[in-house]
Amino acid sequence: MTPTDDHDWWRTAVIYQVYPRSFADADGDGTGDLRGITGRLDHVAEVGADAIWLSPFYPSPQADGGYDVADYRAVDPMYGTLADADALIDRAHELQLRVVVDLVPNHCSDRHERFVAALAAGPGSPERGMFHFRDGRGVDGELPPNDWTSMFEGPAWTRVTESDGTPGQWYLHLFAPEQPDWNWDDERVHAEFATTLRFWLDRGVDGFRVDVCDAIVKAPGLPDWPHTTHGVVEPVEGVMPPMWDQEGIHDVFREWRRILDEYDGQRILCAEAWLPPERAARIVRSDEMHQAFNFAYLSLPWDASAVRENVDVSLRANDAVGAPTTWVLSNHDVMRHASRYGYDGPVELEAGVGADDPQPDRALGLRRARAATLLMLGLPGSAYLYQGEELGLPEATALPDTVRQDPIWERSGHRIRGRDGCRVPLPWTADGPSFGFSSSADPWLPQPTDFGSYAADVQQADDDSTLAMYRRALDTRRSLGLGSGSMTWLPSPDDVLTWSNGAVVVVGNFGTDPVPLPVGEVLVASVPDAAADGVLAGGSAVWLRVDDQG
Repeated sequence: MTPTDDHDWWRTAVIYQVYPRSFADADGDGTGDLRGITGRLDHVAEVGADAIWLSPFYPSPQADGGYDVADYRAVDPMYGTLADADALIDRAHELQLRVVVDLVPNHCSDRHERFVAALAAGPGSPERGMFHFRDGRGVDGELPPNDWTSMFEGPAWTRVTESDGTPGQWYLHLFAPEQPDWNWDDERVHAEFATTLRFWLDRGVDGFRVDVCDAIVKAPGLPDWPHTTHGVVEPVEGVMPPMWDQEGIHDVFREWRRILDEYDGQRILCAEAWLPPERAARIVRSDEMHQAFNFAYLSLPWDASAVRENVDVSLRANDAVGAPTTWVLSNHDVMRHASRYGYDGPVELEAGVGADDPQPDRALGLRRARAATLLMLGLPGSAYLYQGEELGLPEATALPDTVRQDPIWERSGHRIRGRDGCRVPLPWTADGPSFGFSSSADPWLPQPTDFGSYAADVQQADDDSTLAMYRRALDTRRSLGLGSGSMTWLPSPDDVLTWSNGAVVVVGNFGTDPVPLPVGEVLVASVPDAAADGVLAGGSAVWLRVDDQG
């Protein structure tokens, strides 16, 4: 059974991200797996999502949480088997959930058979042509080929030892040394990924979230780039960095789109590209990808004017190419929004928080997060949710440094704690080993002792819970067609945003003082005390049915 046919489902879909290692563990080894996910899909369907996106479950040495892929067309034994993947896809489709899987085309694992063969073949070989191998600079080639830096700190180049034991060429890795970059100037790389796409499409997946898609093509000659970006992809004097958003990426996306269009049911591509909205919109032109995450929106502070500006810019850019805007507030790479909104001022999204760092105000963060979610879901377009946000899960901000696994922790010399705090296993039950995540009391990352208070079974019976709010919002969003609607800004005081979307008026109060509300029926409120006596409390949001929207 496949989901009900809807050619344009992706334009309005709410897609729920599953981080397999931390979702649910069926075999009791402390690590989440595919059978665990399958057993908990009812939860996702009951929340009201239209699809799931699975982060990588492919064979991997786990140097970067599975984004170092050793085989794109298999399942890592820690997660199960291909039969388990097939069963997961079938069960999701029974529940009318589509399935999106990760595609990681910028880099692979240094244990991928193609890279192993390249190391063995030596300089100048066709095998090395599938990657970026270069001779070093300096008298004896002892310096990296250029000045590029890794997103995980340090140089973006590692020197190999050749088969005769001598220091040899260098290979490019924009991320960890265990993640060599593919060379997309080589047609064999194109063929490799075309085979991978067809492999998973033939198994019934409904699309691909494409990791670091804007980095796959590098500028000819790999020129130096003296402007250290630290992940901020901005042009300098109108020129994009040579490792990001090069024109050649669009030919690759069109190639993939032609493959997907051969299949029925409207299979999709979603771009992970940390680009300004105007640049990201170029990726979702009609013959390229279907969606691109709005990371500029995710990165916003708790500020009404900043949100309004981003919404205007984003909708204008995407409307110009006929694409939906794809909103998102949390994922596996950034601090959970229930925690980052607990700070006043800027937050480093991927830097992580330790026990000795300033801690977020949890109550404030959750209150604002619920409001921010309601505002996001009241916008036209598509939206992505990250597992656990429907429970109001905070970042795990007191993880012992000894358990950290994000490579940035070691690569930065223990200066940057990284992303482990948003990847801690979910609490399903208030009691039991690892709060129902596993039969093991020792999950792969330790859970905070108070995670039981956020457990799904606790919130199931509480009509005021975060889980209940998500369910009401998603049900109302679908029934009233907000995803396919259009918005019009309405007059509002400072620190307040008000807009209409079809029959609904959305109001969000970013300030601390109550503000008057339009007269109307409250359809969904971010918190129980949001709307009373005709006013909207600070740090809250509501959806109203209003007869007169003027």
